[in-house]
Amino acid sequence: MKVLTVIGTRPQFIKASAVSRVLRERGHKELLVHTGQHYDPEMSQIFFDELGIPEPDINLGVGSGTHAEQTAGMLISLEGTIQEYQPDWVVVYGDTNSTLAGVLVAAKLYVPVAHVEAGLRSFNRQMPEEINRIVTDAISNLLFAPTETASINLHKEGVPAERVYIVGDVMYDAALQYAAKADRHSQILDNLGLRSREYILATIHRAENTDDSRRLSSLVEALYQVASAWPIVWPIHPRTRAALNRDGLLEQAERAICLIDPVGYLDMVQLEKSAVLVATDSGGVQKEAFFYRVPCVTLRDETEWIELVELCWNRLCPPTSVENLVEGIRSAVGTIGCEGNPYGKGDAAQRIVQILTRHS
Repeated sequence: MKVLTVIGTRPQFIKASAVSRVLRERGHKELLVHTGQHYDPEMSQIFFDELGIPEPDINLGVGSGTHAEQTAGMLISLEGTIQEYQPDWVVVYGDTNSTLAGVLVAAKLYVPVAHVEAGLRSFNRQMPEEINRIVTDAISNLLFAPTETASINLHKEGVPAERVYIVGDVMYDAALQYAAKADRHSQILDNLGLRSREYILATIHRAENTDDSRRLSSLVEALYQVASAWPIVWPIHPRTRAALNRDGLLEQAERAICLIDPVGYLDMVQLEKSAVLVATDSGGVQKEAFFYRVPCVTLRDETEWIELVELCWNRLCPPTSVENLVEGIRSAVGTIGCEGNPYGKGDAAQRIVQILTRHS
């Protein structure tokens, strides 16, 4: 079986690491195509090194730009790549512009597409990711849903049952595999002078927060206030740093918060699993916090991972005011959610490869 895998961002590197490993172990051929959506070495190359993913066979080098510019560049480059390789399957992950480009090109070339992490919905079409999800699920031939909820979403949208498989979450596969490795190899806590369960980990990168000056200002002020009680570590996305500079907030943030450059996967795992609380607007970080049973506050109006809210490991805290944020973060410290794991048994990658093989 010949598989062409399209990836371009940190979460996709993590997800693909699990599936790519099983593909290669079972003797299948894989062409790994990196769109270049994340091109900074700390957001890209380090993940290939740490996760043991082979170097991409092709790097399209698309880089940053508007949604239209980025997606158009990927479409043009991917078309020739797929035509030349003639894969049995194109596999796409998640909800990024790389995902959208991969599924559109493959569908136009009549190549079957498998979507890993299908069926997620925030029900907010102001999110570019939501549009990417809806389009990708409508076009893909096989939909690998991580949870029962995701499968129900697809059923409600009229997707035929024979196209949908509940396989579990490949990020859970990765979490199980790399947690012990992070303990052995990561020195991030020592380097930052941190002690386990004595700090809050924050991540903010979504456009809805970074492009809205009022929301961003509320977030910085809230973290500034919370930092008087709990040290806060914030691995800062390049776009977020630029937004803080734009709004004159960087100096305030640096006075009370430990701002660090983006870190590799193992360091991020160590920061997540050792935190007393995670405050984030990232979908992937929400789940990783849960995998390590760390309470999480999601700095958004909604979440795709409603199971985490239902299990009380995650709570929504929209950045509508400083007071709302401070109260939401402080009240979540030390909370414990319910038992349960809606994300499978850690064998999602094996199940995905089995299904792809059966349909080839």
